[in-house]
Amino acid sequence: MFEAVLLTVITAATPLLIAAIGELVVERSGVLNLGVEGMMIMGAVVGFAVANVTGSGILGVGAAILAGMAMSALFGFLVLILVTNQVASGLALTILGLGLSGMIGEAFIGVPGLRLPDLYIPGLSDIPFIGPVFFQQDALVYVSFALVAAVAYMLFRTRMGLVLRSVGDNHGSAHALGYSVIKVRFMAVLFGGACAGLAGAYMSLAYTPQWVENMTAGRGWIALALVVFASWLPLRVVAGAYLFGAVTVLTFHAQAQGFGIPSQFLSSLPYLATIVVLVLISANRRLTLVNTPACLGKPFVPDR
Repeated sequence: MFEAVLLTVITAATPLLIAAIGELVVERSGVLNLGVEGMMIMGAVVGFAVANVTGSGILGVGAAILAGMAMSALFGFLVLILVTNQVASGLALTILGLGLSGMIGEAFIGVPGLRLPDLYIPGLSDIPFIGPVFFQQDALVYVSFALVAAVAYMLFRTRMGLVLRSVGDNHGSAHALGYSVIKVRFMAVLFGGACAGLAGAYMSLAYTPQWVENMTAGRGWIALALVVFASWLPLRVVAGAYLFGAVTVLTFHAQAQGFGIPSQFLSSLPYLATIVVLVLISANRRLTLVNTPACLGKPFVPDR
């Protein structure tokens, strides 16, 4: 029983982790992209469609990443080149993604999906309890942890990470030192879009291998909240993602056990937990400002 719960927690947490780690890089560069939900849902529908048509899960994942990057490129063009409002543009991106995904996915409703296979490591996968939990997951679960490690190393151990953080903390000084603020931010936005698209692919190819309209169900917003919850630190994103994944799974098990609690209330618990966490963090101003990029959400127009 515990093994089954743990396995479902992993699958519930993985898309949150992938999307949140991408958004963390975006926000570290000083850009606030509220369009994560829209990019995720586009990744989900494009990934499902391509995998279904080609019969290849790998091609589906690749197409989902490209779909997320295309959406993020549109956002980057609007906010970095045309200097539009980041909040409004992000919300518009989410609305666009939800509408466009519904149109694209209409032909795939009820179509059997293609599930990404679980990996099998001889010897290790056969170990009771430990094997199925740690060594018999699909490839994207391991990719999510690799992304966290890579982002943590890049941000705090490389010159690239130092430049990215300097752009997010003081874009004027970074520009004065000769760094291209627009280029750095655009690359960060593209990376965030790729991660959001990959998270969407996980939803439609691993978590629930089918296409259902609006299947991300607000997970993009939870991923945004996770970045704040983690104080913009990669390793804390892992803890936050698995915490929210556990809350989601426990609500399903509570419904199955028939505890007499309204199912609507149980379904809302992950989102209520998100609100509570954000309120608690916001109440502590010092905690909020510890790692917050100083230029987050502020537009940059280079001197001409």
